[in-house]
Amino acid sequence: MLVIPLRASQQERPGQLDNVLRQMNPQEYRKIIAAGGDGTIHSVVNAMIRNETDLPLAIFPAGTANDFAYYMDLPQKLDKMIAVALEEKYTLADVGSANGRFFVNVLAMGMMVDVSQKMDPAVKSTLGLLAYYIKGFSELPNLRPVPVRIRCDECSVETNMLFLLVMNGRSAGGFKRLAPDAEINDGLLDVLLFKEMPIMELAPLLLSVLAGQHPENKYVISFKTAKMRIESPQEVQTDMDGEIGDRLPLDVSVLSRRLRVNTPENDMEAPIW
Repeated sequence: MLVIPLRASQQERPGQLDNVLRQMNPQEYRKIIAAGGDGTIHSVVNAMIRNETDLPLAIFPAGTANDFAYYMDLPQKLDKMIAVALEEKYTLADVGSANGRFFVNVLAMGMMVDVSQKMDPAVKSTLGLLAYYIKGFSELPNLRPVPVRIRCDECSVETNMLFLLVMNGRSAGGFKRLAPDAEINDGLLDVLLFKEMPIMELAPLLLSVLAGQHPENKYVISFKTAKMRIESPQEVQTDMDGEIGDRLPLDVSVLSRRLRVNTPENDMEAPIW
């Protein structure tokens, strides 16, 4: 098979993915392979949807956390990655949408966003997930609650938050059970809002997060929805799959079963388009 490599870095070559997908004839290609972490998958999927590229996506997990690939149970060894990519077994995955941009795994705001965006790339590359945890602990004294308002059919709330997660997958930043009940193709997003709390409550909450029991915590609001609006009187930066997202307000929705992903098991039950 002929493989055409493309450097997908949006920092080094902004717009290159869009240029290639816009000019290519999808009928001449079998699939797209993305080698990288969640940020790379994010860039590729956004370019595919913007350009209506109807091709399957194979993933070679090569990033720091690889949360989307972890959910899909994709292998870590190259020969096994290739074996999965060469098969015609697919899972149909939902894609989240926020103000016209798309995310495959998580939309986040609050302390977790600050940790991710303040991370030194060299440290992240060297220490991997450990870098997130070290940075997170160092930022605890600087925690500041943010007023936020959420409107949707399932839940309307106005409160002060520490951070907010809108999950398509189950894990983020290496925390494997952030959204333990999430399903990648149920047409719903799992929302977790961590309310303002005394700092001494953070350690017990972290333990419950590791155990996947935090949705029952009194400082956590959790629900599922297909459509919501998030607002704040303050300027709030967001994060999509580890990449800088748009500021609030956000209109969030889900594109049900929008993406075909090569996986070890076939979960195709309906056409993608």
